[in-house]
Order: sequence, then C-alpha cells, then structure tokens
Amino acid sequence: MGSANFILLINLSVAGLLAAAFLTIAVYNVGRASARWLAFGYLLGMVYCAIEFSIPAFDNARPMVVAAFAVFLGATVAFNAGVAHKYAVAPPWPAMLFFLFAATVAVYVVQDLPRQSLARMMVYQLPYAVMQFVGLGIVWSSRQKRDRLDHALMAVLAASGLQFASKPFIAHALGGWGANPQAYMQSSYAQVSQSLGTVFGLALALLILAILVRDVLAEVTLKSEMDTLSRLLNRGGFVRHAEIALVGAVRQGVPVALVIADLDHFKTVNDSFGHASGDRVIEVFAGFLREAAADHHVAGRIGGEEFAIILPGTNLTAARLFAEGTRSAFGALPIEGLPRDSRCTASFGVAELQQGESFANLMRRADEALYQAKNGGRDCVRISTRQAGARQQPSAPGKPQDLNGRD
Repeated sequence: MGSANFILLINLSVAGLLAAAFLTIAVYNVGRASARWLAFGYLLGMVYCAIEFSIPAFDNARPMVVAAFAVFLGATVAFNAGVAHKYAVAPPWPAMLFFLFAATVAVYVVQDLPRQSLARMMVYQLPYAVMQFVGLGIVWSSRQKRDRLDHALMAVLAASGLQFASKPFIAHALGGWGANPQAYMQSSYAQVSQSLGTVFGLALALLILAILVRDVLAEVTLKSEMDTLSRLLNRGGFVRHAEIALVGAVRQGVPVALVIADLDHFKTVNDSFGHASGDRVIEVFAGFLREAAADHHVAGRIGGEEFAIILPGTNLTAARLFAEGTRSAFGALPIEGLPRDSRCTASFGVAELQQGESFANLMRRADEALYQAKNGGRDCVRISTRQAGARQQPSAPGKPQDLNGRD
C-alpha cells in the first residue's frame, strides 16, 4: 500500500470517528440539527474515501471520478449546513445545491481536457475552496457573540479555502496528479493533497466539535443556574454572573449599580388566592425585569419573592429611575388570577458600587436599603448612599412605618 493510500485509509477512519462523535452530540440533544448535519457530512467523507479506493479497479474511471468529486463537495455542503444551524443562520440551500450541480457537470465536462491541464485541475479544486469560503461567510454573518474558538474556526476555514485554491499549482509543481485516474494515488501530489486534507479536515472537525461541546456545557450550566418559574437566574447563577459583570465594569471604569426588589404581601396573595396566583405574580414581575434589562444586565430570582438585577454602566441616579419605573408599571398592572381591582406592589433597595467594595458588601447595602423600603411603608424605592447612616429620602408618598420586615 502506497503512502497516499495509507493516508486515505487514515482519513476514512478519522471521518468515521468524527461522524460518530457528532452523532453522539445529536443524540444527547435531539434538537441539535447542526450535529446531525455535521455527522452526515463526515459520513459522506467516508463514502468519498471508499470511492477513491475503488477508482483503480475501473477501466473507465470517469464516472467514479465525478462521483467522488460530487460526494466530497456534498460533504462540504452538509458541513456548511451544520455550521449554519450552529450559528443560527439560514443555510443558503438554493445557492449551495445549484453550485453542487453546476460544479459536478463542469467536472464531468472537463474530463475531456488533457489530464495535466491547469484549467481541468482548477475546475476540480476551486469548488471546494468556494464552499469553504461560504462556511466562513456563514460564521461571519452570524449575530451570535463569538469567542476565540469561533475566530479560530473562521481562520481555519479561510486557510482551508486557500489550500484548495492552491492545489492546482501544487500539482503542477509536483509533476501532475498521475497519468490517469487509476495512477493518481501513486503520484507525489496525491500524498501532499491527502496530507493537507487530513490536516485541515481534522482541524475543522475538532474546532467545530469543541464549539459544540462548549455550547452543550454552557447549556447544562445555564439550566443548573436557571429558575424555572421566573426564567431568571437562580441565586447561585445570579451571584456568579453578577460578579463577572462587576469585574468587567470595574475594569472599564464605569459605574455599576445593584437593585434588589421584594414583592409586597406575597404570603397574603398565596394564602388568599392560592399558590397558582402567587406563581403568576412572580412570572409577571420577572417578565418586567427581563424586558427592562439590557443584554449586559444580569437579573435573577434570589429568593422566594425576592429579585435582583445588576446594572453595569449605571450610576445610582439612573438605577433609582430604573427601580421607580419598574415599581410604577408593576403596581398598575392587573394580574390574571387576582380580583380585577387587586394590584400587587414591590419594594426596592438600590446601591451603587463604591471604590474597592466587594460584591458581597454591595449586596448587603442594597439589602439594607430594601429593608428600609419595606419598613417605610412598602411600594417605594430606597437608596444606599456613600455616607454611613445618611437618611434615605422616600421616593413615594409616605406611608405608616411597618416594623414587621419583609413578606
């Protein structure tokens, strides 16, 4: 067995292992269409390798050469479909399928050209380069946030496209790609071409596999940090994400504020109207926080009826206005399951991060401000100022003081 055949055998085995890996991810998450398309792409890669092995057995190799080209180009189409599903981009099916058909016809036609013709080599290799750049365009056009792995994938797609475009010139420099299709695997070019295919194919597969595994782990982590009723972060998730947001705000030199809210008389709602109505109140209030929060804000349900939101880039005044707007809108909203004339309210404590202050201390000060709001009559906002012991000014009409704490 020649060295090129040995490399092709390695490619066949690697394609099978990668197909199995992507199928495993697809089984783990039934809705992960990207993994299914990627698995299909590498299964087609196995078929391509099998066809390449069989070409020397045919006297008229033209149909098998065209079939091998079409199958491998189809594998790149499937790969791009998987990438598109991963990055929430609509796969360009009409363009890719038309290109697959047109390129296959072109490869069939150019078989009549001299075998070492540069034009013939380019017609065979350039479609692969085009499909790699289509994959690059898909990732580039995605609106999803990208990290180093995603940028590495784009870089390797670009490099892979360039190596396909360079193959006709490599073949020409190495004396061609065999006197006939049957002799291809014995040529020096075949060894180089198959080696390049192994390197780039494996690099692309490992990168997209790492990206999918990253997303699966992120999804599992998110589910463990998510409160199912409110669809906000639970306390542990909120603390983790809020601390990250706080560090980022400090690094950028922007203010950061914390708002803690507590639903007023929530126990009374449960006792009077049932827990289903209480759950509805939590869902409605959480919906207010989700709609009001920007992408860089972090909101969570940190207790039974207690919520928190950290606001990077927001000072104390703006955070107080945020709390006032939420308080006013929520207090005026009728809630399904409660009497038509019933309204629910919430109390708020607001604090802005001071220089050198820890997140735990910021939470403590916002919580103290919330206690003042609850003891000051509820349905109001209180702020924690820098001066210790400073008097908190009410932001809603004064109400009789309630010394019973939160409920």
